[in-house]
Amino acid sequence: MRLLYLYRGLNPSAASLPQGVVSIKGDRAHLNEYRETFRSFAPDVVIDLFPYTEADARLLIETFQDIAGRVVAISSCDVYQAFGRVNKIESGPITTEPLTEESTLCENRYPFRGARPDREDYDKVLVERVVMGQQSLPGTILRLPMVYGPHDYQHRVYPYLQRMRDGRPFILLEEGFASWRWARSYVEDIAHAICLVATDDRAKNQIYHVAEEQCLSMREWIERIGSVYGWNGKVITAPSTELPTEYVMQIETKQHIQLDTAKIRQELGYTEQTTAEESMRRTIAWEIDHPPENILQENNYITEDKLLTELGV
Repeated sequence: MRLLYLYRGLNPSAASLPQGVVSIKGDRAHLNEYRETFRSFAPDVVIDLFPYTEADARLLIETFQDIAGRVVAISSCDVYQAFGRVNKIESGPITTEPLTEESTLCENRYPFRGARPDREDYDKVLVERVVMGQQSLPGTILRLPMVYGPHDYQHRVYPYLQRMRDGRPFILLEEGFASWRWARSYVEDIAHAICLVATDDRAKNQIYHVAEEQCLSMREWIERIGSVYGWNGKVITAPSTELPTEYVMQIETKQHIQLDTAKIRQELGYTEQTTAEESMRRTIAWEIDHPPENILQENNYITEDKLLTELGV
């Protein structure tokens, strides 16, 4: 089977690619200019890792309409109305059950418009509509959770890991945020899931979730980091009324983002490829070797120490 992966903003060197992998360099915004190159490659399945906008999806379909047999589009759990409630851009009652692939999608369009200049037209709901609306070019959607692991450009683990490395005995969280749950998955397990949906024809015209079965709260997530790193400290919580604004996340923490992953596990046989401990061990090792540029300095802990003293810790 011949697979074609579409990347955005990545430029791997020839030396870093496995033997037999062909690299086609070009402008993702002008896919149609490379149609003949793609036709010569003759992909069975095209996997688009970064279709952010409706225009991206339409260009994907127009380019590969008569070239590929199927497309796989990587989407996100931010398509759900529940995720919109977390960010306070969607109304409605809090959802307490895990989200399924049939759960209600966001009603408001362009979730980052006005907040993220680089993502004014970002809307995965519109991407999915285009990809799943083509009879002549079948589509598959894989909705991702929060992804962690090596090469995480957001360094989601590092802020907590840094405090542990600095020998902080406590990590202070606002109560609501400490109990908030957000589905996660290790990057290599995500890669495995992508390969499954791309190489199994049973995934044609289907939508799948992928995430760890255990949806940890933020407290539990930090404790997992600490356990693997060997931190002997403790997570301390306090109500929002007793904390400065910068310690209170401006999200609806009563709305958890838990994903039901039974479909991909039962239909395609998906399972995690590494243990939770090993996934975190690899993540920590990479974060230590590749710290973010803006690292919190120890003198910034003065405010936190004062708060902990006031809280009687």
